[in-house]
Amino acid sequence: MTERNGFPRTGSNGAPEDDGKNTAGTPVEFSASCPVPISEYPQILLAHGGGGRLTRTLIDSMFVPTFDNAMLDAKHDGAVFRIGSCRLALSTDSYVVKPLFFPGGDIGSLAVHGTVNDLAMCGARPLYMAAGLVLEEGLAMDTLWRIVQSMQAAAKKADVQIVTGDTKVVDRGKGDQIFINTAGVGLVETSRSLKPDQVKAGDTVILSGDIGRHGMAIMAAREGLEFEHAIDSDSAPLNGVVAKLLNSSAYVHCMRDLTRGGLAAALVEIAESAGVQIDIQETAIPVREDVRAACEILGLDPLHVANEGRFVVFVASEEAEEALAAMRSHPLGATAAVIGRVQEGTPGLVTARTRIGTTSIVDMPSGELLPRIC
Repeated sequence: MTERNGFPRTGSNGAPEDDGKNTAGTPVEFSASCPVPISEYPQILLAHGGGGRLTRTLIDSMFVPTFDNAMLDAKHDGAVFRIGSCRLALSTDSYVVKPLFFPGGDIGSLAVHGTVNDLAMCGARPLYMAAGLVLEEGLAMDTLWRIVQSMQAAAKKADVQIVTGDTKVVDRGKGDQIFINTAGVGLVETSRSLKPDQVKAGDTVILSGDIGRHGMAIMAAREGLEFEHAIDSDSAPLNGVVAKLLNSSAYVHCMRDLTRGGLAAALVEIAESAGVQIDIQETAIPVREDVRAACEILGLDPLHVANEGRFVVFVASEEAEEALAAMRSHPLGATAAVIGRVQEGTPGLVTARTRIGTTSIVDMPSGELLPRIC
């Protein structure tokens, strides 16, 4: 019987789960019982891809136990492993954003930035990428050309090369123009272990910049909303500012980029993985006034809105000033701010001190706020 976190694994009926062998020691090919609560969710919902509670349930209940291994159990933005004398990081992602072009970016640049950023969060210097494009019959060739050119421009800016790929074409009406899958490999040049379980009580929480712009830019472009000032996406490659941070004297424990589910989802995931409590100050979180106003009009919380060029850092409190200075020395970290602190407290709990002086619980979004966001 295999144990996890000190407890025997149990099946859906509460009985100990088999470890892949029957009583005779013969390997069992598969389990016929689906671990996701079918009675509640017999089919995949859009919310399963929203970065909130249903996404986490799907990953933790189905994928992690099935593909069980130490690298996957780290629940990081990528896998870090050693080949010979080199430590490498590997990450993959898929992009299905609608509309394809939006203020501040497009699906092509977004696909490059997303993979570069995931590798950077692992402490890796991105080197090479693969790209798989699923094209719908009828997609305008000029549109495809613009996207491919944007991917190359983004890759050049991030100092990464797209070295292999694949294309598939699906029937008209079956692909919503274009879907992009990417995978990236990077070289981990730091000896530090940058994982959620490295976060400790006493750590300082630093946010790299203002939040919510990507989600609001997509919403405005998709729905034809006009605000007093146009809101552009924050989509950008983070490897440059991360390199500044890792080359400083500050000992970083963990980093996480803020994508689906926003800042709230990232903080809750890390608090749960590390078994700590995180307390943040709402007034310390930078949010542009136009983004705040747009969120209020639409009934959204900026903490839940997706970003594509922002990340959160956990660092030993005595080295927080060094980390902050290093981040602010790069344009993408110019408005970095200390937003909170890690406590022993209640494991998995995230709280926010509000503008009016009360304390509220910060949780992951439970549904799909903005579908097709990345």
